[in-house]
Amino acid sequence: MYLGIDIGGTTIKYGFIDEKGQIQHKQRINTIDDKHRFLNNLKTIIADSLRQENIKGIGISAPGIIDRDGRMVTAGAIKSIYGVHLKQELQKITDVPIAIENDANAAAIAEQWIGHAKGIPNYLCMVLGTGIGGGIIYQNELIKGAHGMAGEFGWMVIKEIDESDDIEAMSLNQRAAVIGGLCQRYNQRMLAKDPAHEPIWDAKEIFAKEKDEEVAHEIIEHFYEDLSIGILNLISCFDPELVLIGGGISANKEFFDRLESTISKVATRHHSIHYLMGKTIAPIKAAKLMNDAGMVGAVYQVKKMIEDGVKII
Repeated sequence: MYLGIDIGGTTIKYGFIDEKGQIQHKQRINTIDDKHRFLNNLKTIIADSLRQENIKGIGISAPGIIDRDGRMVTAGAIKSIYGVHLKQELQKITDVPIAIENDANAAAIAEQWIGHAKGIPNYLCMVLGTGIGGGIIYQNELIKGAHGMAGEFGWMVIKEIDESDDIEAMSLNQRAAVIGGLCQRYNQRMLAKDPAHEPIWDAKEIFAKEKDEEVAHEIIEHFYEDLSIGILNLISCFDPELVLIGGGISANKEFFDRLESTISKVATRHHSIHYLMGKTIAPIKAAKLMNDAGMVGAVYQVKKMIEDGVKII
């Protein structure tokens, strides 16, 4: 049995995961943005789990940029653990192997184990949420980059740069993420029209307004176009066999139908890509695993390392 832990900005989910990737006895606690209490909570989860089961390895999924040695360069919204050598801290209480993965990377790896990328050695996984994260799998291996930063797809600048603004405003994160892009841009437009506008952070509410509201329609059209441009850029750079889209919105069939339609339209305006459509341009598909992807993927990583005899302590 393995222990999987998925650290999020709001909650920490954890559970036992068997050799087939099935989760047993999943639980959760609130994430506390205080270094001492945060570490104590993780150590308690691990210590209690070790008493209950014979744990072969511990896989941890976390937000942010994570060094190969398990140091948290960043950690998303959990500011108190920036710079913390998380793996080193946790190995103080156990000699059970621990692997720590970025949450989007973990989601990508999970698809290789029991998801839609089974048997596919080269693919990309893009996770849409507050921002846009991703994982790059090449020849069955996760590409992390020199500093654990590979896969930060959302940082790509995809629009013409406004010289008067931070160029990150034209990034995929701020144009095509669900919260940081679609919702944020809609609220900005509405607040400019009406300072009394109550911000909306549920994309479903904005989609529901599209037929009757010009701003919603325009923002949603740009959302799909910008996301399509980002996906085609990634396909051009990495030549994957498949692109998987994860995140809550990916469960919506209407979203996928419209995304595929928009990608086809955008591709017709790019001569070289249009020629390769149906030949080498990878298909787009929804990720199979949703809320448990991080936990499962992190465990799969430590499982593979143990089986391959890789030293991870």
